[in-house]
Amino acid sequence: MGESLRTVESNRVRMPLVCLRLGVAAVAVTLLSGVAGCAVAARDSGVTVPKAAAGQGRPELQRAIQEIVDSGFAGVQLRVHDERGEWVGSAGVRKLGEATKPPTNGRFWIGSTTKTFTATLVLQLVAEGRIGLDAPVAGYLPQLALDRRITVRMLLQHTSGLFNYAGGERYDDGTFVPGIPTAGKEWVDNRLRTYRPQELVRFALSKRPRFAPGTDQNYSNTNYTLALLLIEKVTGRSYAEEMRRRILRPLGLRDTGVPGTRTQLSGPHAHGYYRYQDAAQWKVVDVSRQNLSLLAGAGDMISTTQDLHTFISALLGGKLLPATLLDEMRTPHGKLGYGFGLWVQDAGPDCGGTIVHHNGGAPGGYGALMISTPDGRKTLTASITAGDAAIDTAKGFGKATQRLIKEVFCGTHSHGVR
Repeated sequence: MGESLRTVESNRVRMPLVCLRLGVAAVAVTLLSGVAGCAVAARDSGVTVPKAAAGQGRPELQRAIQEIVDSGFAGVQLRVHDERGEWVGSAGVRKLGEATKPPTNGRFWIGSTTKTFTATLVLQLVAEGRIGLDAPVAGYLPQLALDRRITVRMLLQHTSGLFNYAGGERYDDGTFVPGIPTAGKEWVDNRLRTYRPQELVRFALSKRPRFAPGTDQNYSNTNYTLALLLIEKVTGRSYAEEMRRRILRPLGLRDTGVPGTRTQLSGPHAHGYYRYQDAAQWKVVDVSRQNLSLLAGAGDMISTTQDLHTFISALLGGKLLPATLLDEMRTPHGKLGYGFGLWVQDAGPDCGGTIVHHNGGAPGGYGALMISTPDGRKTLTASITAGDAAIDTAKGFGKATQRLIKEVFCGTHSHGVR
């Protein structure tokens, strides 16, 4: 997700921050399994996770999420797994006008965190010899008339040069070419519209590329929507079915899913809001209902903090991919420091190690965090919902997120970042 990339820098933890016009807060640092599923995943990765009452102990974590709310957001759900056990808490409100806190097991739109799931599916097919990382994508999808220099690796690392259909692109010469609206009244009025993956890709292909394939790096949702089409062509099954078959069912992620054209967040969830200008008047709308077929394969999934923890700890613990491909996945590439569906970055001098992450956000209202040590033994997963405050959400979110990362990965009790 993300039509523009910015950088928030604090204590040398460099994190590309995706502009909030395409999500509440997609820090690129961009449904509910339950306690039993968590315990299994933790045990499989060699981690013993003591049970912890929600919000008990760790007052520094509660203060950190309250700081996010105080900066103008409606609510936060946070889950941390580390050597001290599991901590779960929330702050703010589930819905504007109510006093109830966000549910700690609530479902939310995860935006570009979807890309890590999609990259994992592609790499599983690479491991089976059904897809070649350095093979031309055009060989699998000839009907799209793609540039034959574009390889599968380039899709996963954002080096294809393809135009980003979501929001648009600003070229090096300063020219801005609009894409499908992801902000403002036009997005609000069309947020329930259904898009087809082929429609999104063909729209992107009708625009000039940012650069020649493999010569630069630029974050583009088009790459991962193409990856969805690649998965479907090679397997003969839908992307949603492959996701269920290969990742969701094996890991017991019962509250994670690909909604397709479904617009509802079923089950417990917090409400997210979007503030926009209509003529000379500012308005706020509840965007809990939205149709994320707009970001097929790139930002359309629903999950929970529990399921995101289970997924990232299993992935980085070697449960979903062979070691060689997992190593490539978490090897940073290019100016973005992007591997295959993961950012890989120095955690800073106070931590002395590396963190991997892919955060995200729906076009309006919802942000997701999924951050881990490279071995999956320490994780931070969260959901953040926007409210009705007139704030610089990107700046406020970036500052508060840095505080969370410092507390979990660089704090007094934090060990084992590597």
